[in-house]
Amino acid sequence: MSRWLTEAVPRGRVAAFRTLVYLFVAGDLLVFTPWIRARVDVPGDLYQPLFVGRVLPLPTPNPALVNVIFWALLLLALLAATGRAPRLLGWPVFVLYLEWMIIAMSYGKVDHDRFGLLVALAVLPTAGRARHGDPARTEAGGWALRVTQLAVVCTYFLAAWAKFRFGGLDWATGSVLAKAIIRRGTDLADLIAQVPHLLLVAQFGILAFELLSPLVFVLPERWRLAMVGFFYSFHLATIATITISFAPHLVAMTSFLPLERVRPVLALRKLAARRSAAGHRRPGSDPIPQPAGVGSPPAHTSAPVGADAPADPAPVTADASRDDVPASAEARQGGGQLAGGEPVPGAALP
Repeated sequence: MSRWLTEAVPRGRVAAFRTLVYLFVAGDLLVFTPWIRARVDVPGDLYQPLFVGRVLPLPTPNPALVNVIFWALLLLALLAATGRAPRLLGWPVFVLYLEWMIIAMSYGKVDHDRFGLLVALAVLPTAGRARHGDPARTEAGGWALRVTQLAVVCTYFLAAWAKFRFGGLDWATGSVLAKAIIRRGTDLADLIAQVPHLLLVAQFGILAFELLSPLVFVLPERWRLAMVGFFYSFHLATIATITISFAPHLVAMTSFLPLERVRPVLALRKLAARRSAAGHRRPGSDPIPQPAGVGSPPAHTSAPVGADAPADPAPVTADASRDDVPASAEARQGGGQLAGGEPVPGAALP
């Protein structure tokens, strides 16, 4: 069991996963959860902290506290995405993001798609240093990814358990998806809802998929990646029909993927190098090579004083064959045509 939990993975995979997770934290503050900064303007009596917020001595949020958490977390997450000082930066990011989520979920609504991401933030500081593209394997990094994978699968399995716990089989036989489509459905969802019994089949399929999700750990690697691809396709259908993204969960689920094969920074460097090289070879910047003797005046040689003048070449008769004509003479007589009929660039020689 311990060998499975600490199965070594390439350090490049850990580095890529770490960068992706911390960049998402920064993006989450700016795109998905900026509304938390406005929520603290409501009276403090509406703040009902989660269990962890009741156990820990956490203060009631106010605008000053929330703004400090926001800017500190944004700065630290961007620094942690570089991979430097993984423990020094990783632990504060986890603590601040945990408090950010406690504030967000203490006003009546709890999202379960944050569980895998929170676990990833908790274990990444223990993975140690890792560089992008490094093929060396690490058991500490493997443990961090494995624990994140377990959190991802638990999100599915425990969601099915919660459905049975609070709704029983009525969740599968009721109108859960129909209500979701009425509240936030898209045009695609409206078309699907018109197919008889399709929503009921989908509800049974969701339960089966969530209950069987732990099988991803016993499949061979090729089939494991295929099953993870099915997980992503399920969430793609969810986004397309009822506009629920599960973005934090999707980021945590990349712990299953061979991220070391994806090198966006290296690809951008190669692209920039190619563009720079192409900029130095602009059209017209290089001179066009000319055949020898073309475009330059013929060399004039003078015989030494007292030497006999060179004899004139033999005249070419009209019935002489083309093979008997020298190439230089043919070029002069043919208006700039070399032997073989290829034109000579530039003006014809006299």
